[in-house]
Amino acid sequence: MAVVIKSKAEIELMRESGRLLSLVLDEMEKSLHPGMSTKDIDVIGERKIRALGGIPNFLNYNGFPASICVSVNDEVVHGIPDRHRIIQEGDIVSLDCGLIWKGYHSDAARTFAVGKISPEAEQLVRVTRECFFEGLKYAKAGNHLYDISNAIADHADKYGYGIVEDLVGHGIGTHLHEDPEVPNFHMPKKGLKLRAGMTLAVEPMINMGRKDVEWLENDWTVATQDGSLSAHYENTILITEGEPEIFTLQGKERSHV
Repeated sequence: MAVVIKSKAEIELMRESGRLLSLVLDEMEKSLHPGMSTKDIDVIGERKIRALGGIPNFLNYNGFPASICVSVNDEVVHGIPDRHRIIQEGDIVSLDCGLIWKGYHSDAARTFAVGKISPEAEQLVRVTRECFFEGLKYAKAGNHLYDISNAIADHADKYGYGIVEDLVGHGIGTHLHEDPEVPNFHMPKKGLKLRAGMTLAVEPMINMGRKDVEWLENDWTVATQDGSLSAHYENTILITEGEPEIFTLQGKERSHV
């Protein structure tokens, strides 16, 4: 699949898809509390997606059995919601979700604190978000794709964190996963030249310990090999001739960008 440059009409549909998804993130963050199950979050997220007129794009994607990926503590991504998995005070919970609006996909992830978390966990969550915005500085027409990757990796390296290499970001549009792949780690070459109209899902996945991950028995959930905490921060963005546009920023984030 070649990289697709979106038309003005397509960009408008993707912008709306992203705006709706930000409302889903808001709803799930507001609802997150100790004592609820990871399945409860999935139900809340799916209900919100459908109430907004969207379609959950994760549900049954390659067989994934839920609408929201709910990954706790050492789980990096693709945590399967479970009514028996109870969220505790002090956990960090990564929520990865997406929806389809009039045929166009959006994709975003956040790692949220549940109650009071350790200073080390707070730093990991903060730095993972910062990694995204360091990469975003280079997400401009005329730059190269791996400028984004290297900026993300440079920031994570300052803290000695492990950068997951088994999973990457991606293009997005009428398909959830389109070309190109967007690595979060150092790349030796420049990569393709960025052009206005490209839409990307940029998603640093950062481990407090080593970079190594493993797939659990359910063949979906990815966790850190060393049991260290992991955080995830993702937005769907648009490359423009000037500053990039973020389609999936939550309301509370817009004043801080």
